[in-house]
Amino acid sequence: MPTFLPRDEDFHPIPALRLKPGGAHAVPVGDSSARNAAAFAADTRVIAVHSDVPAFLRSGDAAVSASASDHFLPAGTYLYLSVGDNRQSVRHTHIAALAADSAPGTLRVSEME
Repeated sequence: MPTFLPRDEDFHPIPALRLKPGGAHAVPVGDSSARNAAAFAADTRVIAVHSDVPAFLRSGDAAVSASASDHFLPAGTYLYLSVGDNRQSVRHTHIAALAADSAPGTLRVSEME
């Protein structure tokens, strides 16, 4: 299977990605859904997310909105997500967050390369 991961000296894929310069986003997590203002770069295929409060997440296009029935991210958890690529018919460019309890916080999103 083809891969874009870096390779070691024996040409085996190394499951590691680096932070993309200029690819940091902060999304407010509160009692209404919010999403990243700027779309992910066109060549971004993986993002890392971390929230300081429990949150519900949904990825999608520029109109994406999170609800209490979406994916749950516990506070303090790092999660790596695929946003697709240009070969697929659907590529996600944004992520939305909604607080899972009454405490507001921040979802930190890092584009990876």
